Amino acid sequence: MSTELSFVSSQSLTNEQPTKDGYVTKEEYELSKAWGLATAIDLHDCDPDLLKNAEAIKEYARKVCEVIDAKPWGPCHVQHFGVNPDVAGYSMMQLVETSLVSGHFANKTNRIFLDIFSCKYYDAIKAVEFSKEFFKAKDVSFRCLMRL
Repeated sequence: MSTELSFVSSQSLTNEQPTKDGYVTKEEYELSKAWGLATAIDLHDCDPDLLKNAEAIKEYARKVCEVIDAKPWGPCHVQHFGVNPDVAGYSMMQLVETSLVSGHFANKTNRIFLDIFSCKYYDAIKAVEFSKEFFKAKDVSFRCLMRL
C-alpha cells in the first residue's frame, strides 16, 4: 500500500480570471484512473445577506449541481450551528448521485468554506467561478485533489 500523496497545489483568485494552475484537467483525471475529484473552495468577503440566508444557500446548492452536471439526491439540508459567535453560521449538505456538496458559512467573518466531491469528473474552475460570483466574494482560494 502506497503512502504517496497525490495533490494539486492551491490557487488563489481575486478579480482576475483563474489560470489552469492548481486545476485537474479531464485528461489528467482519466489518465490517473482517479476514483473522484475533491475541490475545497474558500470564499472571502462574501455578501453577508446571502451567506446568512438559508434559501439562498439552497439555491446555490441546486445551481452548483447544474454547473458540475451532478444530479441532486434528496433535499438540500441547511442548519444554523454554533453557540460561539466566532464560528456560528449555516452548514449545508447536498447529496448528489456521485457524492456530495457541503459548506459552512461563517457569519462573523463573511467567509464561506465549500467542499465538492464527485466520483464523476467536473470542471473545478467552473465551480469556483460560479461560487465566487453567486456569493459575491471579493476573492477565492481553492484546492483540487484527485482521490485515487
